[in-house]
Amino acid sequence: MHRVGLLAYDGMTLLDAAGPVEVLHEADAGRGRYAITVVGPERGWVRTSSGVRMAVDEAAAGQRFDTLLVPGADGPPLLDPALIATVARLGAAAGRTAAICTGSFLLAGAGLLDGRAATTHWRYAEVLRRRHPAVSVTPDALFVRAGTVFTSAGVSAGIDLALALVELDHGPHLARDVARTLVVFMQRPGGQSQFSTRLDVPPARAGTLRTVLDAVTRDPAGDHTLTSMARAAGVSPRHLTRLFRTELGMTATGFVELTRIEAAQRLLVDGASVTAAARASGFGSDETLRRAFFRRLGVPPTTYRKRFGTTGP
Repeated sequence: MHRVGLLAYDGMTLLDAAGPVEVLHEADAGRGRYAITVVGPERGWVRTSSGVRMAVDEAAAGQRFDTLLVPGADGPPLLDPALIATVARLGAAAGRTAAICTGSFLLAGAGLLDGRAATTHWRYAEVLRRRHPAVSVTPDALFVRAGTVFTSAGVSAGIDLALALVELDHGPHLARDVARTLVVFMQRPGGQSQFSTRLDVPPARAGTLRTVLDAVTRDPAGDHTLTSMARAAGVSPRHLTRLFRTELGMTATGFVELTRIEAAQRLLVDGASVTAAARASGFGSDETLRRAFFRRLGVPPTTYRKRFGTTGP
């Protein structure tokens, strides 16, 4: 019997808990493979972010689990000292620890991710990197294994992670059966960058750089080579490169490509053909757009449009 502890706390996301638990329940199939206990700093009730209440079976004191599941919240969870102490104590005693979505912030706060690779929801990956510089953040991964510590991307990626745990414990055949039963991918194609819909750029301190950024975002299909952008800004290409590196942490050409990808994403979900999206966003050809999508999003434009254009009701 594999003992699983599900950490429950006020404000946790219900699907972060329910998704992995349902995977393990299906894998158990009444054969005693997994025993799941809801655990918290103390017994009682917690209220999830959606308002649904959940009963805590056991207080954390003295508990040891083969797997500890740590769900996230709507945004980075508040690092309550009692909750962090609970995570640290349970995580140190567990055979393995798995965080779903922003649950990675709790692991990082407890020191369990120091020196390890980890991921979290794409919207908060940079926040995790800034708050916990000892963590090597992998923003595009659906889940990351670093020794006995696992972290996953946003919300439903907890199902992907739980399937991986089942495969580690009982092999791919059982994991595949569970995936079929739940009507989900055994391995979801592409990374989580395909779900990101906004290129968030911090305000540029230098007015020169702000002018360049505005020009690119206003007209992604324009002539935005390094030379032309530097000429328009009245600086040398070397100086403009330095500004991009210092203030944005990326190259000028990288910023242009990301801006064009975002423009192409909007065009595709609005119904544009791949050819039209490629031309209007500045990529010029279908093949150039396809290579950029594979490089940045891990999927081709046609697949992206099918996944995000409509639910097909």
